[in-house]
Amino acid sequence: MRYLVTGGCGFIGSHLAERLISLGHHVCILDDLSSGHAANAPCEAELVIGDVTEEAKVRAATDDVDGCFHLAAAASVARCNSEAIATNRVNLVGTLTVLAAAARRNVPVVYASSAAVYGANAAVPLGETSELRPLSVYAADKLACELHAGVTSHLHGIPTVGLRFFNVYGPRQDPASPYSGVISIFADRLAKRQELTIFGDGGQVRDFVFVGDVVDALVASMAHRRSGAFVCNVCTGEATTILGLANILADIVGAPARLAYGPPRAGDVRVSVGDPRRLAKVYGRAPATGLRAGLTALLHEDAETSPAPARAQRMTASLTAGRT
Repeated sequence: MRYLVTGGCGFIGSHLAERLISLGHHVCILDDLSSGHAANAPCEAELVIGDVTEEAKVRAATDDVDGCFHLAAAASVARCNSEAIATNRVNLVGTLTVLAAAARRNVPVVYASSAAVYGANAAVPLGETSELRPLSVYAADKLACELHAGVTSHLHGIPTVGLRFFNVYGPRQDPASPYSGVISIFADRLAKRQELTIFGDGGQVRDFVFVGDVVDALVASMAHRRSGAFVCNVCTGEATTILGLANILADIVGAPARLAYGPPRAGDVRVSVGDPRRLAKVYGRAPATGLRAGLTALLHEDAETSPAPARAQRMTASLTAGRT
């Protein structure tokens, strides 16, 4: 098959591109490199540098593809809250552009939604039928994407699948990026023997899911897609506090966690734990990587997991030569 992956130079997108290629598929990546890195793209992938709001480029990229994985987004909640119009253009207008191009070619779309759509909902574990209470611009945009995907499926008959990712972690997540989660930041600071900053009391509860399991869900969603519109959690159902996370990481590293406390973040959800049963029922399995095993893989990541120098040189050469 031939697949388009928007945001394929980013954290999740590059892992997905690698998996698709390992399965024998052809992959075209559309990425504007605003947060992803060209060196993350597999050498075998076709790279198109462009924005998901550019109609002409999105249309051209969806020509002759068998499916589209739409992962490109401005994923920083803080940035979305402070730059609502600019990030709405990427997150919502970009999704509409992809959906319109896909409808034109009758291309199925699997796209990234977010657990943020549930907001401060105390009815945990959060299932797909739980009340939706978005508390941020990012969450509102993601919910709007789900609504538009449903309308596109209804009007044009293309299958769409929205995957509500919970807290995704794993190799290749840049700890210096504002898009990164707490795990990559903690892991980086522990490796440098620096103190960890806890915002609030550390009792916030999260559902951490390994990137390899997220890729499993993405591939299964495309391979076993249903007609119409569908949404599904991608989570483990396991609850971990931020303090508990710090202690597990410190134990794996073999160094004590030195903690510093800061004020709670405005709008921070206290408890976010998902129900993975729909994912398991529809696709045959739920994320299976335990937190300790996933953290060990992240912390003991070997050189093969990071972009190899040869790959980086090859991608730089391609960009210099004017590849678009």
